[in-house]
Amino acid sequence: MQPFALDDGVVHLASPTLDDVDAITVACQDPDVAAWTVVPSPYTRDDALGFVQGYVAPGWERGSVFTWAVRESVGPSGVPGPEGAGPLLGMFGLGLDDGPDGQRSAELGYWMSPAGRGRGLATAAGRLVVDWAFDPEGLGLARLSWEAYVGNWPSRRLAWRLGFRVEGTVRGHSLQRGVRRDAWVATLLPDDPREPVEPWPDAAPRLATTS
Repeated sequence: MQPFALDDGVVHLASPTLDDVDAITVACQDPDVAAWTVVPSPYTRDDALGFVQGYVAPGWERGSVFTWAVRESVGPSGVPGPEGAGPLLGMFGLGLDDGPDGQRSAELGYWMSPAGRGRGLATAAGRLVVDWAFDPEGLGLARLSWEAYVGNWPSRRLAWRLGFRVEGTVRGHSLQRGVRRDAWVATLLPDDPREPVEPWPDAAPRLATTS
């Protein structure tokens, strides 16, 4: 599959390219990105180059991993490539399983740079990706999943806004740089509301009202 852009007039999503390597390098050196993702730490420019060339590009070619850089939209809907948007502010991706047609699932993953947080951009980007994932003219998925290390409340709040239902906490579920970590796991089905379906946990810290 060839990379394509998604644009709703608020955010512009396009596959990251070699022109984004320096911005990715800076963003992935942020302590919060390192703490809650599996990016290498410390993060170098070679890591960003390997991400674009060895992960993003092959994923699109195989049709198994779809990765978009998040930017503010400054152009008409559908403008391809970074020419139609501002600086890189984050990353969203879908990793598909090998289920049969009509029964495939994908995991939604994302991170945002400090400059992109608390402005509603992640929520807008998430809705674009989720809508395309379930659209019969898109991937036509039967299910989306989300997971985050326990304590990553900003990520959980975004998943909550998108309608994901937290199924529980799984001990030692995820591996981060060789260490097992407990994780929250959530799911979203095609007919589920794309809005919160359960109360926000009382135990959660206070967060910004937008993501």
